[in-house]
Amino acid sequence: MNYFHIPVLAKEIIEIIDPQPGENLIDGTIGGGGHAELFLEKISPNGKLLGIDLDSEALIENRRRLKKYSDRVVLEKGNFVDFVKIKENVNFPPVDIFFLDLGFSSQQLNDDDLGISFLKKSPLDMRIGGQGAENDDRFTAEHIINNWSEEEIKKILKDYGEEKYAYSIAREIAMTRKEKKIVNTQELVDIIGKSVPTRYKNQRIHYATKTFQAFRISVNKELENLQNVLPVILDNLEVGGRVCIISFHSLEDRIVKNFFRREAKNCICDVKIPLCVCKHKQQLEIITKKPVMATEEEIAFNPRSRSAKVRIAKKI
Repeated sequence: MNYFHIPVLAKEIIEIIDPQPGENLIDGTIGGGGHAELFLEKISPNGKLLGIDLDSEALIENRRRLKKYSDRVVLEKGNFVDFVKIKENVNFPPVDIFFLDLGFSSQQLNDDDLGISFLKKSPLDMRIGGQGAENDDRFTAEHIINNWSEEEIKKILKDYGEEKYAYSIAREIAMTRKEKKIVNTQELVDIIGKSVPTRYKNQRIHYATKTFQAFRISVNKELENLQNVLPVILDNLEVGGRVCIISFHSLEDRIVKNFFRREAKNCICDVKIPLCVCKHKQQLEIITKKPVMATEEEIAFNPRSRSAKVRIAKKI
């Protein structure tokens, strides 16, 4: 599998974070290694990088791509939400920069066994990295689609896909699976097509996009993991350390934005309370007051960057 990677908003990220020689960095979703390589150039000659990814193929590619930095790079398979355990297992030094790119590679979208793309016929798995460790409790999309209640499926589509035709799609899934098991992406696309009006099919965004997004998020616990990891990142950053998150849809960006805003305040009490009782102390300075987004020039060169939003904050 070819993991050629064009790093999104690389120039802006490097300029804003301003990595310094000797700083140590965790890349929680190293992917194709495009950002990691740029960071390593800046933190040379002795800064270290811990790269984490669920995809074994990505780690293999990074061992090749980052070979000249091999004495300062540690690559580990795992989920970014478990970075503390991974960091301790490899005895990684204190962290100055934590970086997360929450997007998916074209390689993953084209993976015949993964099923996160609606453009090709694939099994309805959707687990990024496939089956994980022994304790991997993720359900496949096929399991959810064929076994969860109609009401649960509707909730997934509404909460994770913001799909306005969630009710009709969930209803069609429930009716179809009574006749036969739903096992591949094409069958799911056909079901969605029966459930939405013609005008919905003629929009710029494919009518199956939100449903596929919703099942993928549910399978991989993407929003739950992001919510859980943000306070842990803050706890494990050195003072002056920076956290950078690239998100690709509004649900992720909202979680990051709200967390940064909360931790950039000294008081988080309800405005109706006349005196502060929360004892909350500001821990972050928001560096990017608004999300950094790609220019038209970058979008033309790298269409993946169109929906990317970057938020960066510093621990104080």
